[in-house]
Order: sequence, then structure tokens, then C-alpha cells
Amino acid sequence: MVVVMQPQATEEHILDVDARLTAVGFRTQVIYGVKRTVVAAVGDRRVIESLGLEALPGVEKVVPIMKPFKLASREVKEENTVIQVKGATIGGKELAVIAGPCAVESREQLIEAAWAAREAGARFLRGGAFKPRTSPYSFQGMEEQGLKLLAEASELTGMVTVSEVIDEESLAMALDYIDILQIGTRNMQNFRLLKAAGKSDKPILLKRGLSATVEEWLMAAEYVMSEGNQNVILCERGIRTFESYTRNTLDLSAVPLVQGLSHLPVVVDPSHATGKRDLVLPMAMAAVAAGASGLLVEMHPDPSRALCDGPQSLSPREFAQLMEKIRPVAAAVGKTL
Repeated sequence: MVVVMQPQATEEHILDVDARLTAVGFRTQVIYGVKRTVVAAVGDRRVIESLGLEALPGVEKVVPIMKPFKLASREVKEENTVIQVKGATIGGKELAVIAGPCAVESREQLIEAAWAAREAGARFLRGGAFKPRTSPYSFQGMEEQGLKLLAEASELTGMVTVSEVIDEESLAMALDYIDILQIGTRNMQNFRLLKAAGKSDKPILLKRGLSATVEEWLMAAEYVMSEGNQNVILCERGIRTFESYTRNTLDLSAVPLVQGLSHLPVVVDPSHATGKRDLVLPMAMAAVAAGASGLLVEMHPDPSRALCDGPQSLSPREFAQLMEKIRPVAAAVGKTL
């Protein structure tokens, strides 16, 4: 449930509600919104009436939440969550574009990609330092050295860095180098990792699992948020279906659907969704038209030499063209680029 506080409620009123709930075993979080402050609480609903919460000073109403995901629910927070990192935002009027290579391969490759992404207008740099691959013989990433290179690229270009963590050890390591931590599709239901991410103070980009339902995806976000980290970015990256002509099937209906259910921002990864370079642009445009808060696009200085995901990576020239072509689409749906 959530206890909705009145606009004029004082901090003392809020703390009193929080204390009464925790005293009877509820887990609580105070969420400060633009219009309202609410106290979200999870516990035994049978004791709610005995607490007399609606009679307390500063309380407007008590609202039960029927959905299994609570903190991620639009019922808890009416306005969209806007995540700010180094002056860049995800979830607001600005379309967030995250671009860069699938894997960090060398300093030269990453710095070249970072400058190309920035010059084209992107404000977020992605690069994999830990690469959980289907085959144990595929390139597994540069690990901490890759993280260090991402931090250097950020210093040189001013871009916000995004990189995947695959376990608690890599998460702890990445905290010293990376601005936004990505939890990939294979780890969407790695609950220990989700809880560890929830204890960090870094925004979490949570990719949808290969065969995950929307509810399972939101419940994974709930694991992060229940540990105190409210800065979760949801990433639709395609789901596994019977279709074999694309790498996955991009579920663009999930964008407006999830935006109706949750206040969290939703970005779309057309690169992993399609696995085909020539499909990235049309799917990126469609994602922006569907209302996505941002895009995650793979871009490599020389896709033909990429150590992973070359066939779906754009060249710097192709990425610059993508940025120009999505600009009017973004403007049409009220976003800037």
C-alpha cells in the first residue's frame, strides 16, 4: 500500500507515519514526488485498520496496491521518474541516446567510438567490459582494464558511461569506474545481483529477459528498488519467439504498455533486438515514435573487425545518419535531441 501525504504535510508528519508502519513490521520507503510525497509500505494488510493512518496529521489517504510490483507501480508515483547523471537525463523531455561498441577492445577503439558518438549528439557511452557470451570460447571482455578505459573515455569526452555487470564481484569493481550499471538479459532474474545493485547508489539499466513477461521484468525492477535504489531504467531489447529472420523479436508494444504501468523510464535496444545493421534505423525510429525515453545503439569504428556483434553494429557515419533521422521523429513526440 501507499500512504499519500497532503501537500502541506511536514517532515515530522511523514516520519510519524513511517515510524508507525515500521513498528508493526512493515518495510517502508518514503518517495518524494513533484506533487505528492508518499510512504510506500509492504507488510500485513490486516493490521492497517488498527493503525488509524488516515486520521494522522498530514495524511490524505491510504491506497492499497493490487499489482505484485509495488515501488515500480504508477500507483506509487504518478509522475515519470527522471534520472539525472552528470547533467544528462533519462526519462524527461530529452531523448537519451546510449551508443558505443558491444565490447571494449582497445583504448584506440573506445576513444574513437566515444568521440564519434559525442560528435553525433549522443550523451551516453556504452561499452562492455564483462561479456557473458553463449560460447565459452568467445571474447569475454577486458574486465577491469575495460572499466578503466571507459572511465578515461568519460574524462576525455564528458560522456556518461554505461557498462554491464554480471555478478556481485564485477558490480563491486564497476562502482569505482562506471556511471550507470547495466544488468543484462541473462541476469534479469539473478536475484542476488539485483539486490546487490539495489544497495548501490548508481542508476541501473535493467534489460528484459529473453522470454520474460512484462510482469516478470517489472518484478525484477522491484528487487532493485526494494533495496533502496529507485533509479532503474528499463530496457526492451527483444524477446525470443519462433521467428528466425531476426535475432529476437522487438516488442515495441511494451513501451507504452509499461509506461502505463510504471513510472520508470523505458529505453529500447534495436541492435540486439534485430541483430541486423539495416534494421537498426527503422526500429530506432519506431521506438522513438512509440514514446521510448531513449535508445541503446551499438556503434563500432570498424564493424567488420568487431570482436562481437559486428553484424548489428553501425559505423560512425551510419550512427550520425541515424541521429539526424530520428531528430524529427523525436520532435514530433515532444522530445529534444
